[in-house]
Amino acid sequence: MESMPGEGRGGEGKGGSDTGDTKPLLQREGDGSRAAEGSGKEEDRESLMMELTRLVQKVVRRSSWWERRGIDCAILASAFLSLPAAFLLLGSSCGLLFALGVLVMGTAHAIITFKGAHLASHGTLSESQAWSDFWAVFFIEVCGAFTARAGVHAHIKMHHAHTNILGLGDSSTWRAPFLSRSVYLFLAPLAVPIITPLVALGQLKDYSLEQAGRTVSMVSLGLYSQYWLLINVSGFQSPASALLCMLLCRALYSLPYIHVNIFQHIGLSMFSPTRRPKRIHQMTHGVLNLPRNPVLDWTFGHSLINCHVEHHLFPFLSDHMCLKVKPIVSSYLKEKKLPYQEDSYLSRLQLFFHKYQELMVFAPPITELVGVQ
Repeated sequence: MESMPGEGRGGEGKGGSDTGDTKPLLQREGDGSRAAEGSGKEEDRESLMMELTRLVQKVVRRSSWWERRGIDCAILASAFLSLPAAFLLLGSSCGLLFALGVLVMGTAHAIITFKGAHLASHGTLSESQAWSDFWAVFFIEVCGAFTARAGVHAHIKMHHAHTNILGLGDSSTWRAPFLSRSVYLFLAPLAVPIITPLVALGQLKDYSLEQAGRTVSMVSLGLYSQYWLLINVSGFQSPASALLCMLLCRALYSLPYIHVNIFQHIGLSMFSPTRRPKRIHQMTHGVLNLPRNPVLDWTFGHSLINCHVEHHLFPFLSDHMCLKVKPIVSSYLKEKKLPYQEDSYLSRLQLFFHKYQELMVFAPPITELVGVQ
């Protein structure tokens, strides 16, 4: 995972071929480049991912541990270190200080549950598989109030393996066609902190008793810990006020969380499960980058905002490494006449607001790119 950006948790995110088999891909690089000279279009397209993988590999191998993991770990650590100040500020009788406490608590929670859970689901926080599993449970279940098993399966096994493949990884779980566009885009996301643990409970029916017990225990531990600290450190006088404060802090970044998840895939090219293109075409046509944003870059991470294309091509790179290889990936794709899709947050919001029925109620049509091999 250190030197090969395609390796990591599961086999579905490894770049190069439709099967995601990176090691054979890298072993074939020497022979593949020679064979491509006299081969057909399929081998040419296959070699594009090989060549890009080799370029990214060189950058990863030259990078220090601090660049590969340390910077993102430091950001997560800073979020945890800010929590004591947040609990103290929430105990203030001054409205301005209380609002500052909500901002600090909400931002820390977003960094931990969005950025931390995302990195943990990809096994990016540690080289050790045991520690990777531990961090996945900690960030997804204890901090995020969701089940690690379902989270990893939905994100890694489905979304990354089958990005924009209809019926598999087409982001249809984010659609709520019974809601109006205004409610969906601006009100419903505020209920995410309530919906998340309820959905997690619904997943437990497929778990063993031991797995279900662990998930319930971890989710309960995370929720009760914050509640207990609000009562005993911040000095909230009633359970209702403490629970309302928890909801407020946890929902602070819910709107951009929902927006980011739909902006970067829905409305782009969709593919047939039986006639999908090669991986490099699938990702470049079905993934979009948002521009740099200091707040969202910090709370969500580069791989979810301005390096989403890089993340889908090399899903086991850390946020900082995605940012570091971004110039290489973007210039390579543009040189090879492949799309490198970027759009602003406001532009995407306007698009989804005006085309809500087309994009979020009715399934987007399969793209003409389907079947290109």
